[in-house]
Amino acid sequence: MTKTQPFSDPLILYGVPHSLYTGVVRCYLRTQGIEYIERPTSHPDFAQHILPAIGRSIIPVLELPDGTIIQDSVDIIDHFERVGVPWPAYPEGPLQRVLAIIVQYYGSQAMLRHAMHYRWSYLDRQEAFLKDAFAAGSGPDLAEKIMSRMQSYLPQLGVTEASIPLIEHSFESLLDVLEQHLRLHPYLFGGRPSVADYGLIGPMFAHLGRDPVPADLMKRRSPRVFRWVERMTAPGLDAPEFVNYDTHYFSDDHIPETLTPLFAHIAAEIFPELTDKLVFMDVYVDQHRLADGKPVSDKPHQRYIGKVDTLFHDVPVSAGVQPYLLYILRRADAVLQTLDESERSRVIAGLQRHGLDQALPGERGYSVGRRGHIEVWER
Repeated sequence: MTKTQPFSDPLILYGVPHSLYTGVVRCYLRTQGIEYIERPTSHPDFAQHILPAIGRSIIPVLELPDGTIIQDSVDIIDHFERVGVPWPAYPEGPLQRVLAIIVQYYGSQAMLRHAMHYRWSYLDRQEAFLKDAFAAGSGPDLAEKIMSRMQSYLPQLGVTEASIPLIEHSFESLLDVLEQHLRLHPYLFGGRPSVADYGLIGPMFAHLGRDPVPADLMKRRSPRVFRWVERMTAPGLDAPEFVNYDTHYFSDDHIPETLTPLFAHIAAEIFPELTDKLVFMDVYVDQHRLADGKPVSDKPHQRYIGKVDTLFHDVPVSAGVQPYLLYILRRADAVLQTLDESERSRVIAGLQRHGLDQALPGERGYSVGRRGHIEVWER
């Protein structure tokens, strides 16, 4: 177990309680025992100091005592993984690590559809709760404006009258799948959270485990899943009900049978949409002849570069394309690149067994990185 680098002063986390990606960072910092002070975006330092530094209004943002600013939940986690933490979040086994990153992608990207549907399609049943949350985070003057903007995102997330029944069935199925695994194990890959857990906790806490309508469903249908949400948001490893369960990941790169239904669920959810988005980016990059280091969009606050007509469980939907998805999944490609031919073949065979081998972008002649807090194309 590696000790976290001590800081003379607490870190400052800029975010709000109802923010999906802030929830990821908050869980990670609490698990690792890293002291921090959380400030809302209405704090004057955010407008006066943070916005000029990062060039766009986005959270979470972490400010270290030496003034270093880190924006994005993935980058914040990876920063501390390099520094050293008590409970490293990347499994050592390459198959576990690649699968964990795919789950992280699913939670942080594909589940935006579920999170935003349950938050805004049921506004009439949870309006008081949401108004209070947004007013507390952004101030009463901005709350209505921000709420209205968030609701406008539903069409580009593929939330339509035709897809809503499938989104709700998907969430209920996910609860059932996770419930069976979490009855036997405290976290997805064993005795401590991985990036898979951190990827899922974003939507599963901030929206689905906190907003009244989906949180009530979670508590009634899948109590062990709700307990996992509590565990992820508590300090340290909060698993007293798992007596004598160690704090390691499953040994020898083992994947328990209880995770097989989860991977099947994810495969059914992300395809063909992920494939269609990757093809869209292939064409986009080729047509625009984008140079290395060019921002992925013309304006820093814009993260979508277009939309694709695709399918969600055989129902046609239009979905916005965020190059950021490549930023996440390239980390799985990087794992394969470190392996010899035999190990690479073993991991690919494992992905094929779970129908997830096509989730890795592979060689495309370009990638997405980050420079100066902005996503950029890399050639």
